[in-house]
Amino acid sequence: MEVRFSEKAKRQLEDYKSRNDSKSMDKIKLLLKSITKEPFSGIGKPEPLKFDLKGLWSRRININDRLVYEVKPEYIFVFSIKGHYEL
Repeated sequence: MEVRFSEKAKRQLEDYKSRNDSKSMDKIKLLLKSITKEPFSGIGKPEPLKFDLKGLWSRRININDRLVYEVKPEYIFVFSIKGHYEL
């Protein structure tokens, strides 16, 4: 399944790369691989979000950051990869 990124998520990904945060980058790659195979289960403690973010899912990258995504029929859309649910 294809993965698409919001402009914000693209900037956040570039920030991880520019800081040479290889531990987080490796975790992000692992999470994305898992999401494409099993969008609603697997590593990173997947959880459905609630209230205004209903329909979105999150997985833990590290203690501070979450990967927030939506599962579409044809692709996975990543909204954010930094912070806690700040879209």
